[in-house]
Amino acid sequence: MAISPSESWRLRDDPAAWRTWGPYLSERAWGTVREDYSEHGEAWDWFPHDHARSRVYRWNEDGLGGICDDQQRLCFAFAFWNGRDPILKERIFGLTGPEGNHGEDAKEYWWYLDSTPSHSWMRWRYLYPQAEFPYADLVAENRRRGAGDPEYELLDTGIFDGDRYWEITADYAKAAPDDLCIRVTVRNPAPDEQTIELLPTLWFRNTWSWGLDDRRPSLSVAGGALVAQHHSLGRFVLAGDGHPGLLTCDNETNRARLFGAENVTRYPKDGIADHVVHGTDTVNPAGTGTKGALHYRITVPGAGSAEVRLRLSAEGHGLDAAWGRAMRDRQAEADEFYAALAPADASSDEAAVMRQAFAGMLWCKQFYHYDVDRWLKGDPAGPPPPAARRHGRNHEWWHLNNADVISMPDKWEYPWFAAWDLAFHCVALARVDPAFAKDQLLLMCREWYMHPNGQIPAYEWAFGDVNPPVHAWAALRVFELSGAEDFEFLERVFHKLLLNFTWWVNRKDAEGSNIFEGGFLGLDNIGPIDRSMPLPAGGRLEQSDGTAWMAMYCLNLLEIALVLAEHDRAYEDLATKFLEHFAYIATAINVQGLWHEEDGFYYDVFQVAGGERIPVRVRSMVGLIPLYATTTLGKATLERLPSFAGHLRWFADNRPELAESITNAHVLGMDEGRLLSIVTPSRLRRILSVMLDDAEFLSPHGLRALAQSHRDHPFALEVQGRQAGMVDYEPGESTTGLFGGNSNWRGPVWFPVNYLVIEALRRFARYCGDDFTVEHPSGSGRQATLTEIADDLSARLVSLFLNDGDGRRPVYGHAAKFQTDPAWHGLIPFHEYFHGDSGAGLGASHQTGWTGLVADLIACRTPKCSEWDAGSRFDFDNPDYR
Repeated sequence: MAISPSESWRLRDDPAAWRTWGPYLSERAWGTVREDYSEHGEAWDWFPHDHARSRVYRWNEDGLGGICDDQQRLCFAFAFWNGRDPILKERIFGLTGPEGNHGEDAKEYWWYLDSTPSHSWMRWRYLYPQAEFPYADLVAENRRRGAGDPEYELLDTGIFDGDRYWEITADYAKAAPDDLCIRVTVRNPAPDEQTIELLPTLWFRNTWSWGLDDRRPSLSVAGGALVAQHHSLGRFVLAGDGHPGLLTCDNETNRARLFGAENVTRYPKDGIADHVVHGTDTVNPAGTGTKGALHYRITVPGAGSAEVRLRLSAEGHGLDAAWGRAMRDRQAEADEFYAALAPADASSDEAAVMRQAFAGMLWCKQFYHYDVDRWLKGDPAGPPPPAARRHGRNHEWWHLNNADVISMPDKWEYPWFAAWDLAFHCVALARVDPAFAKDQLLLMCREWYMHPNGQIPAYEWAFGDVNPPVHAWAALRVFELSGAEDFEFLERVFHKLLLNFTWWVNRKDAEGSNIFEGGFLGLDNIGPIDRSMPLPAGGRLEQSDGTAWMAMYCLNLLEIALVLAEHDRAYEDLATKFLEHFAYIATAINVQGLWHEEDGFYYDVFQVAGGERIPVRVRSMVGLIPLYATTTLGKATLERLPSFAGHLRWFADNRPELAESITNAHVLGMDEGRLLSIVTPSRLRRILSVMLDDAEFLSPHGLRALAQSHRDHPFALEVQGRQAGMVDYEPGESTTGLFGGNSNWRGPVWFPVNYLVIEALRRFARYCGDDFTVEHPSGSGRQATLTEIADDLSARLVSLFLNDGDGRRPVYGHAAKFQTDPAWHGLIPFHEYFHGDSGAGLGASHQTGWTGLVADLIACRTPKCSEWDAGSRFDFDNPDYR
């Protein structure tokens, strides 16, 4: 990986120091499970947005464009006031799950525009209306709208008409690991002069009010700056341009405002905000506290801009020449870093999308703190939680104790880790920071995360939910992308994943038949019924996707074992174990009714108590996931591991009824290759004829999660003469309430499942070669190789973010401001999923997590190949062919 020497040095020689400070502050801490101490788990209501400005957080802090140290002792972020809002703008506003007509949703516009892996350089942008922010209008109108209506967005209110907004850009440059130079540029696009109040804010996370540690840090005014002193972090100084007001208060709850109770301080958490907005005497005249701000009042002419320089450092450095040098050098190094990463033939548009995608992933790190045992029992200084909580949400995960920087799916909509999302994050992050990617995968398997029974925690709303087992796949990809030399990492993660694999086998194969269940498995509302709830008629769902995920898991662990066996022959035994287990599962899915011969597709099967078996004939990703369970073994691998090769031959000869999935062999030139796959080449043709049909799965921007044909032909599941559920094609937002209604798998395009289809096609291509062609698109009369199809699907996904022939980006949909205004058109949002017909971005707007895979697709220009990679070190899956 060719990267700039300076960034390379930081990542190699002193990564811990350079990563101490980063964008680890959440965009939302209110409305989270961690802050919920209600009796029945009403997280949205227990700690709403209205409380956030006045109430102390127990576990995590939040803020605008903020940073903190890696233990979140000291935090820095921005606050703004346009002179009209009823409250100081200190955090992103959005609707709660019950308020939104499609679940929770942020109702503001901000972007993570740039970041190096060490966070030596970062850029953030926020667009703040100059008129009064329409809080009440957004809540009322979205509450009025139904599930069939579009969401009411901030642009729809007309508040940006006439360009009456502030464009606020924050740049961070590290002069040293503990020396952060900050530049805030405030641009006024309006035609007339406007005034804004800017408050760079410094505060301590409250660790002293819970009866666990009474050591209280201090923040004071000295020498025209704010000086912070912490018992373990030490001393930090925030200095700024000119002579700002210096305001301090305490990071303590305003009990009087919220609960009608007596305050512990005259200057609570919202003291600075009330002073700025209402002129109250709620800031400490002594200039001390645990929260402080520099107060700037800035008047900017129409079409003009202003700049404020800041510096947060341990040494108390001023705004000297070193400040300017750090800004110039760090930005130049970031330019060099990403120029080296972009393919030579990448367009400037592609390079910009790739850079913003990586920036979003790097900004979406968050300090995540959650001690479940302490949360269940309550704090010594607080009232005991209701007794019902001991048997409520996450009570079986009492061992889980997290205080780590973790890659988040979206720091506003999903400000908590999600295990299967994180696996995809790590594959993309491995291209820019492989050490961090490895650490993240190992972290999910550590004793304070993984359940003692071997289950990996899903997410804080329900740690016990079941997500697809993709960590072994991610570990292998990260290993390859980081140079295929860190065998210690691979061995560590492999041992922990053996525990998780055993959990799956023991818990999710109810009949011991190698047909797996698992519930919704991350695909939320994709089926006609909620797959995670008790099923009608006492039935049981045999899942095509659950079974295929486990077959893929076997192959991933087989591949890891083969790599490790080259250094320790003991792993050959585990390789043969997973080879056989894969054969059992692949045989089961093909002979026990999940393959529908008439339709040429894989389906779930609903088994009614008493024996009736009903195929759930929905053409969805559930039936494409079996494609993932495939890999190839080349001649060189078998020659290097003769014991494994001998067992493979024995198994093929002595267990022919189980060996079909591992006995496909093909010769290209002088080299023999072997395909291990659920799907045989003949069935692959049948599946692809549906998958590549633009009346079914194929859209202009990737594969839909559910076939378009269900628009005119909905599927109804009939059980014992009654309709148990129905599914139809919904290309946009969900019209059902399943899983909160804030995501939809009934037609939109989702990056992670598309990405795995592309990978699978490339593996099939290594076995089948260029002689294997199919119509693409189906019915077009044009033949294409599997590699060409994979390339085309990749290009379709990337095209979501690129300018089309009319200069429009599909991701923006019908948002005219984004499509036509040059100041907005280059600000790329990386949504959770995309409209199945138009490609418009939907769901969480900052889910650069797995949608950040677009950066990997751009960075990796996969060469076509028609030969076995038998000379490569790991010829079963050479990353050069991915």
